[in-house]
Amino acid sequence: MTVSPGPATSSRPDRPSASTGDALLLAAARHSGVRCVALGLMALAATAANLLLPATLGRALDVLLTDPSQATRWVLYCTALVLVLAVLDACETVLGATTNARATAWLRERLTGHVLAAGPRAGHRFGPGELVARLVGNAGQAGAAPATLAGLLAALAAPLGAVVALWLIDYRLALVFLGGMPVVAALLKRFTRNSSECVARYQDAQGRIAGSLTEAIDGARTIAAAGTADKEVARILRPLPELSREGHRMWRVQGRAAAQAVAVAPLLQIAVLATAGLLLTRHALSVGELLAASRYAVLAAGVGVLVSRLGGLIEARASARRLGDLLDVPATAHGTRHLPPGRGNLELRDVTVRRGGRTVLDGVDLIVPGGTTLAVVGRSGTGKSLLAALAGRLADPDDGDVLLDGVPLPELDRHELRREIGYAFERPALLGDSVEATIGFGRPTPPAHRIRAAARTARADDFVRRLPHGYATPCAEAPLSGGEVQRLGLARAFARGGRLLILDDALSSLDTVTERHVTEALFRNMPGCSRLIVAHRASTAARADNVAWLDAGRVRAVGRHEELWTMAEYRRVFGGGTAADEAAGPSGRDAGPSHQERAGGSR
Repeated sequence: MTVSPGPATSSRPDRPSASTGDALLLAAARHSGVRCVALGLMALAATAANLLLPATLGRALDVLLTDPSQATRWVLYCTALVLVLAVLDACETVLGATTNARATAWLRERLTGHVLAAGPRAGHRFGPGELVARLVGNAGQAGAAPATLAGLLAALAAPLGAVVALWLIDYRLALVFLGGMPVVAALLKRFTRNSSECVARYQDAQGRIAGSLTEAIDGARTIAAAGTADKEVARILRPLPELSREGHRMWRVQGRAAAQAVAVAPLLQIAVLATAGLLLTRHALSVGELLAASRYAVLAAGVGVLVSRLGGLIEARASARRLGDLLDVPATAHGTRHLPPGRGNLELRDVTVRRGGRTVLDGVDLIVPGGTTLAVVGRSGTGKSLLAALAGRLADPDDGDVLLDGVPLPELDRHELRREIGYAFERPALLGDSVEATIGFGRPTPPAHRIRAAARTARADDFVRRLPHGYATPCAEAPLSGGEVQRLGLARAFARGGRLLILDDALSSLDTVTERHVTEALFRNMPGCSRLIVAHRASTAARADNVAWLDAGRVRAVGRHEELWTMAEYRRVFGGGTAADEAAGPSGRDAGPSHQERAGGSR
């Protein structure tokens, strides 16, 4: 048994947007503009010092050979340049590390905010593991781009400056070196193209492994119960051969470029030195100039440094493109309208939603009158949870409109939308530093008395008070069952209030007694709001004012539960259609109490 990715998970998304990724890199560079400029100036200063040092050494040697009494001054100049280089190198290291850290933090903050603003849309395209891999790993690699770019400019300045220096010593030395530059340019071009391809594939394989690993961690209990750990390891590591292949290809590309650089650079240096030696024999150069020319030839042929810098920039750009793909997921846009007075009349008009080329909801028309309760039932895969997401604008339809008290949800002000619509989910996330903060999670935070009242309505107050520190207990330290977690999620929804309350299978882990108490309190204590409940139990549907029966993405019928119960196909939605179900009656409950009801419920 394996834990397979859900339908929203995309292990291999579309190719990232190059333009968005490049724009993101530029934005990161602008964010760290002052530091990048300072880093670039330091790098250029270090390059200038490196370019001055050979000339100074050559001059010191000439003076030492001709007038030793004047050599001390030039030796001191050389010493000062070496010290300056050491200081600049230390400063570059510190400033480069802090620039990388700040750029990475900025990228993660911006992208995390965008992913949360996009909401479930991001989950339709990427799985949790893929999102984490991009926000953590790729953001760290892209965050190194500003400092890498500053270093690359300095790395380009060194060869160019060295060629100029060779020209100043003797133009023939520069011409000899420039004769080999087309080979160097072709080498760098090939390296850039090949590296870009294999880095992108390598990062894609990393993302798929991260996505599979997250799914396996989430399903750890299922894997342990099924005894399929070895199969899961194989599934998670299935992209490993591709990862290894692309990793080896990256090393081969870099190794080939380095080997070619090792082959080309010495040839260029030898050619420059041979020319300089010939000029020396003709008294066209001094010994010191020969020494300087040899050092400039090394700087001019510094292809290895360029390869290293280019490799870092290519990796950062590939990462930025993967981050740009996240930014291509549109954030939810909100309007500025406010709701008129009302009780939460919800209306879906000809709503159609498509997912992965399949129509999940097809032309749904549905009304929940203000102050009433509508239970949505149907077999698995008929679009119940998607309908609940549309009702509270956690998703938008491809066609049609969703209105609350006559106002289309996309036109509503964001704060009013979230204030007036409350949600409870099957698996609520316990966000907050304590149980009280978890129940009050949201803006604005409800007062303490409302939080406790909501906990009582959700039948959570008793077990919360038994926790080590009551409502102040951190959720991570609270031993909670599945039903208790659901009750905290219900309490959070009740504490929000508002005009519309949506329960997306939020009663599934409650025992029948607790469910009855919660639903009765829900209907009794919240008369001023509408309620949309995704239900899997006949007992929940029986307590609703009306039931919407979804079948194959369409509303097959709307009516009272007792009326629909007369249809055998409707009874089969609840696993019914048997003699026992007929005996259960339209209320969805047997005449006699269940074991849990006799025992007073369970956690």
